[in-house]
Amino acid sequence: MFAKPFRVKSNSAIKGSDRRKLRADVTVAFSAIETDQVSELVPGKEELNIVKLCAHRGDAVTVYMRGGNPILFELEKNLYPTVYTLWSYPDLLPTFTTWPLVLKKLVGGADLMLPGVVVPPAGLPQVQKGDLCAIALVGNRAPVAIGVAAMSTAEMLMSGLKGKGFSVLHTYQDHLWQSGDKSSPPSIASLAPDPPDVSDEKSSDQADPTLQGNVQPLSLQGEEERGEAHQECEEKALSEASEDTSAGELNQDTPDSKSPQEQMDELLQQCFVHALKCRVKKADLPLLTSIFLGSHMFSCCPEGQQLDIKKSSFKKLSKFLQQMQQEQIIQVKELSKGVESIVAVDWKHPRITSFVIPEPSPTSQTIQEGSRVQPYHPPDIKSLYCVPANMTLLFRKSGHTKGSILEGSEVRTIIINYAKKNNLVDADNKNLVKLDPILCDCILEKNEQHVVPKLPWDSLLTRCLEKLQPAYQVTFPGQEPIVKKGKIYPIDITLAKRTYNKKVTVVQNLETYGLDPCSVAAILQQRCQASTTVSAAPGSKDSLQVQIQGNQIHHVGRLLLEEYQLPRKHVQGLEKAPKLGKKK
Repeated sequence: MFAKPFRVKSNSAIKGSDRRKLRADVTVAFSAIETDQVSELVPGKEELNIVKLCAHRGDAVTVYMRGGNPILFELEKNLYPTVYTLWSYPDLLPTFTTWPLVLKKLVGGADLMLPGVVVPPAGLPQVQKGDLCAIALVGNRAPVAIGVAAMSTAEMLMSGLKGKGFSVLHTYQDHLWQSGDKSSPPSIASLAPDPPDVSDEKSSDQADPTLQGNVQPLSLQGEEERGEAHQECEEKALSEASEDTSAGELNQDTPDSKSPQEQMDELLQQCFVHALKCRVKKADLPLLTSIFLGSHMFSCCPEGQQLDIKKSSFKKLSKFLQQMQQEQIIQVKELSKGVESIVAVDWKHPRITSFVIPEPSPTSQTIQEGSRVQPYHPPDIKSLYCVPANMTLLFRKSGHTKGSILEGSEVRTIIINYAKKNNLVDADNKNLVKLDPILCDCILEKNEQHVVPKLPWDSLLTRCLEKLQPAYQVTFPGQEPIVKKGKIYPIDITLAKRTYNKKVTVVQNLETYGLDPCSVAAILQQRCQASTTVSAAPGSKDSLQVQIQGNQIHHVGRLLLEEYQLPRKHVQGLEKAPKLGKKK
């Protein structure tokens, strides 16, 4: 369902009544979930958003977002968990196992066929047709896909494990997963330890006839791959699974002695102390806790590991920082309502002085040196057009519906083909196009519909583009294009007055162009020799603004236009730069 990009229709914060209803729906939909788990999944005070989107096939889907990650999605009044939720609650659904080689096909939109299902010694989970199931890979119990059973377990066995087993709705690495923090599946061991060798032999003898007779080379819907031996698939799958498991372990020295939560606690404390010792300076205080986490702690995370506070015993950054404050390492205060900042750090604390900075790998050394080693490359920004409801008749014959995103050249081709197919080109003057009722309704104003019978080609195309809704595509080097509706907002540079009539320069919308506000603030602080701060932009929960003391617009403009090479049309407010006075 989410194998291709979807279109977001709305994004709003959840209401209290909807939050309570969601809890009740979760309790009804998932019988295996406990009351305290429902409270963790749908918290009472933590921010929770409702995102309504349209999938590429036209399905209307409601997604519930928490902490930037999709946790649940609703389709046709049925509630489904995402892989992010199943990684925290792996026993929420009955789980079936497949080979790692199958995952690429599932991500591409294929359903899981029964020959690709691995039969464990204990047998398959008991499910009925239409039951919601999780799909995991060999060697790791963390689910990587969610699907609906196409038949019951008894029917699967009676069919000899042939045919379609599960209709896959959502997978790891699909576009719904990409809307979150893009973290990898954790390493979750099987519930029961491996049985002794004797029982292994017996169980394998009993299971071999079924496996040899039914587990054929991997078969997926729409795929006709045959000839792979079962033994080769098993060896490859087991080797990939072992690699995934070893890569996901936080502590490879003693993976069995500590739980994933304990390993995450150690990683959290390591990144915390590392950031205080190497990243934070006294001049940076007071420092917003959100900036401390996003700009300092995450950058201190060792290569190949993923820092996730929700997987630790603290669950929230505020609780972790309270613990660090009790240990008298830092002091946290709420300088403004609902916003906490680190106001003091004891750099002589034994935890900080005794911390040994890990040696970075050659590749990470280059990354940690900052943007000067890795030069910034501006994104490629392309203007697009979206078909509104009142113009669907004009674009329907070309296969486009309401909300379709088109390039300018595509719009021109569609209009030209429409005029030619309907014989609208004026026979006496081929530069003119006769307007039929559809073109009149879509392009002309109401007072023109009975007055303007024809239009030149250039005027017709220009009017059509003006009637379409704006959209844009942003492509960063080495990344997939990002398509959004509406106009792209330029980087906004303004002057504001603060206490005692002091002027400050405020820069917003840097994130849209792939610029880190904290990095930009650090560069401007050195060049302007003035204090800089990074704070939340007014009216936006996800955007930050940079504030520099004084009128520093000329420095900001030089950085954005000359060094970052952003187009002039995407930077507004440069005309407010201070003018050099004439010498007397």
